[in-house]
Amino acid sequence: MDTNVLSVENLRIEFPQRRRTLVAVDDVSFDLRRGEVLGVVGESGAGKSLTGAAIIGLLRPPGRIASGKIWIDGKRVDNLGPAEMNKIRGRTVGAIFQDPMTSLNPLLTVGQQLVETIRTHLPLDRAQARARAVSLLAEVGIPAPEQRFLQYPHQFSGGMRQRVVIALALCADPKLIIADEPTTALDVSIQAQIIGLLKRLGKEHGTSVVLVTHDMGVIAETADRVAVMYTGRLAELGKVADVIRSPKHPYTAGLMSSIPAIGQSLDRLHQIDGSMPRLTAIPSGCAFHPRCPHAFERCQRERPDLLDLDGHKVACWLHSESTL
Repeated sequence: MDTNVLSVENLRIEFPQRRRTLVAVDDVSFDLRRGEVLGVVGESGAGKSLTGAAIIGLLRPPGRIASGKIWIDGKRVDNLGPAEMNKIRGRTVGAIFQDPMTSLNPLLTVGQQLVETIRTHLPLDRAQARARAVSLLAEVGIPAPEQRFLQYPHQFSGGMRQRVVIALALCADPKLIIADEPTTALDVSIQAQIIGLLKRLGKEHGTSVVLVTHDMGVIAETADRVAVMYTGRLAELGKVADVIRSPKHPYTAGLMSSIPAIGQSLDRLHQIDGSMPRLTAIPSGCAFHPRCPHAFERCQRERPDLLDLDGHKVACWLHSESTL
């Protein structure tokens, strides 16, 4: 764990209800090294955003971490109280969310918000904090940062607001950033700029990034490794190139085949039949078996754990030595 910026071990997230308890994330484990970008991909409801929220201590009640452990920079954080977690959030771990307007206060200038965040976590006076804020705005690609420092969020475009949010996440030079769908609301050209910015963070700052998204194209361009989630569990985990070129799980293979190749002429795009089950109706055995073209009897009765195939991990009975 000491060699990893982030370690998640057997994470389980539950939502207690009056008559039952829903399991939204079940037995998820992964590590993240310094400067590495881990993409977490899956359909809506797969549990990827909840995993990110649990890491930074922002699970909304009644959601709770039922079991498992989370370490950030060698310190266990899943058992910390709100006050202790507030000290870590922003200083050691930053967050970037899908809609930048939910992260920015419309009543304060961008400069005021940056300075406040910087002074909360770093021992700088107001002049030093202002200088750092202007420098951060310039670093994330905002032109005329001295003038922009004095403006309000509504005076920025969507792409520029997202850059401000990234600057906020970088205020205290955190070792880890959780980026939850940071490019979804942006057009393609702005997406490419934000992707380039996130990649540069790892190279120049040594910042590790957990990039939560449903877009395999973004994963391919940005991440070093990818974790594919389905119904709250990891279906596949491996290097991006390996997962894209040679997916081991039928669900991952379905996701990849649904993306047309450049120059390819198709009458219809490939699709995965059916839809992801609700938390109240997760099938027994492998949760993907009702949609899987390769399912056999064992898939219906036994749930597979992650199998290690030379560092490429997959939860599928097709790769088990015994398929009885």
